This record gives sequence, structure tokens and C-alpha cells, in this order.
Amino acid sequence: MKNKIPSFSRLLLGLLFFVFGLNGFLNFIPQPPTMPEKTVDFFNGMMSTGYFFPFLKGTEVAVGLMLLTGIAAPVALVILAPITIQIILFHGILTPGLENLVMPIAILILHLLAAFGICIALYSVKNNFVCLFNIHLKSVVQTQLTRFIKIK
Repeated sequence: MKNKIPSFSRLLLGLLFFVFGLNGFLNFIPQPPTMPEKTVDFFNGMMSTGYFFPFLKGTEVAVGLMLLTGIAAPVALVILAPITIQIILFHGILTPGLENLVMPIAILILHLLAAFGICIALYSVKNNFVCLFNIHLKSVVQTQLTRFIKIK
């Protein structure tokens, strides 16, 4: 059960971003009939650039696919982190009402659960990565001092 929750979270998060990313291109989910003025201004600003909205939705589709297939899932979660934060801020600031925060909070929880599962998996093979973080400060300082002395 412990391993299934992060995997389920990763798949559900991948499905959400894949579907809503595709919706940005294909518009199969209808827009709400009325939106607050600030929300309309925000979307108009993104659309007026000509590149930002397609890039964002393309990123959501690609990263959603990465999460669904499990290919480079840690990288996908890192790429999605600022997008998830932006979704929470958008719904918290630009759309009134607590009911609009349900989906962003669910996305945040899924994101954290998926990341937790990946951290557990990486911890089990941590010995493979120790050399990347093994810093010998004394040898680094000696090397830098030697280079500095040679320059003068």
C-alpha cells in the first residue's frame, strides 16, 4: 500500500496535466460562461504574447506524458513545481471562493505524494549518488590556493 499511493498520485497528476494541457490546444472542456474581470485580464495577457500559453500547455502535455509513462518522473515533478504553485496562486488570488481552491489543493497534495514516493525510491539507492555530494573542503581550498599562488 505504501508504494501504491505515490504511484497512483503520479499517474493521477500526470493524467490531470495531460488532459488539461491538451484542452489548451483542442478546447474540449467548455470555459465557464462568466469569469471575474481580473481572470479575463490575466488570460488575455497570456494569450496576447502569442507564445506563452502554447508553451505552457505544451509543457503540461509533455510533463503529463512523462508522469504517465514514468519516464524521468523526478524531472517532470521539478518542471511542474512552479506551474503547480502558479495554479494555486491563480485560484487563490484571481478567483473568489473556497470552492475554487479544491482542485489546486488536490493537485498540490498529489504533487507532494508523488515526490515523496520518488524520494523514497532514490533513498534506497543513495549509495550510487554519494560521490556526487562528497565534497572535501580541505582539498578544494588547497587547490584554489595553489592556483592563486601560481597566478601571482
